[in-house]
Amino acid sequence: MTSTESSVAPAAGGSIIDPAVRRRYGHPLLRYILIRLGLSILLIWGVTLVTFILSNLVPANPAAAALGERAAADPQVVAEFNRKYGFDKPLPVQYGRYLVRLLHLDLGTSTQTHNPVMTDLRTAFPATAELALGALIVSTVLGVLLGLVAALRHRRIADQVIRVISLIGISTPTFWLALVIYFVFFYKLGWFPGSGRLSTDFSPPPDRTGFYTIDALLAGQWQVFANAVSHLVLPSSVLVLYTVGLLARFSRTSVLDVLGNEYVVAARAKGLPGRTVVLRYVLRGALLPILTVVGLTFGSLLSGAVLTETIFAWNGIGQYAFKASTTLDLQAIMGVGVLVGVTYITINFIVDLLYGVIDPRVRTR
Repeated sequence: MTSTESSVAPAAGGSIIDPAVRRRYGHPLLRYILIRLGLSILLIWGVTLVTFILSNLVPANPAAAALGERAAADPQVVAEFNRKYGFDKPLPVQYGRYLVRLLHLDLGTSTQTHNPVMTDLRTAFPATAELALGALIVSTVLGVLLGLVAALRHRRIADQVIRVISLIGISTPTFWLALVIYFVFFYKLGWFPGSGRLSTDFSPPPDRTGFYTIDALLAGQWQVFANAVSHLVLPSSVLVLYTVGLLARFSRTSVLDVLGNEYVVAARAKGLPGRTVVLRYVLRGALLPILTVVGLTFGSLLSGAVLTETIFAWNGIGQYAFKASTTLDLQAIMGVGVLVGVTYITINFIVDLLYGVIDPRVRTR
């Protein structure tokens, strides 16, 4: 064996990567993480810029919306309002100050609640996250399972039924579905509570995570936990019925693309059990595109539950954004926009990392 061959020959159980190459370029996964992290920082800056520009292009008067017509007719009051919130400065100066505040996690002060926007978001975000996370877990399990069954029963009765169900779930308007579920299961049957995160008979548990269910468990308040779960059922069901159809159709397509691959055929030819082939070969091969859709679905649930939160009086990000937009609360609007953008970027960053963990080919490109 020559010296060149010995430098690339792997030791027993070792890596085939040349140590000199590893020292020069770093571990592939670490380099992959650093690149994605740098891109994420640039994207976050872009989100702040776009959010600021779009919020300030609105042809309206925030002072009139916040102060009312009588107060807005007084030039001195309007000037004091603009000075207090920095609206009297040129837009480049406002954006520069906005970036400086963002570095200190300061999103400004809401003109409606008169609270720091960060404080309002800290209260609203856990409510939406609790609702979205529960819906995502249930819809992911059901959607992937239904898609897998439909692909394995391709062009059979089970496949046709699942495709029809998923099509109905995708096509049904969310607001109509929420109203029907609210009317039937709360108003008519009275099986579940219809609004809020807790009944008026209960006080919120000690605030540790902002999730009422988790905080109640940590505090040992079992009745509060059961009540919080019962309030989650109806709004979560609306989100589940909408997202499970999307995940089922996409999972079905992804699994069908993998079933015809040569390594799946070879695994079956070796006589491996069907469950092993499905779980270790088919499902793993179809996991990457499914993971992308799950990440995007979670982001859309966090930012797009406005109608569901409004109908069920769920004090989350969606309802907060709706109130901010109707009252021209620019600081709150920009805060919600930045939060949603950072949420999407963070989720995509996590999905990219999982790509590199699941498929080594991704982190070496």
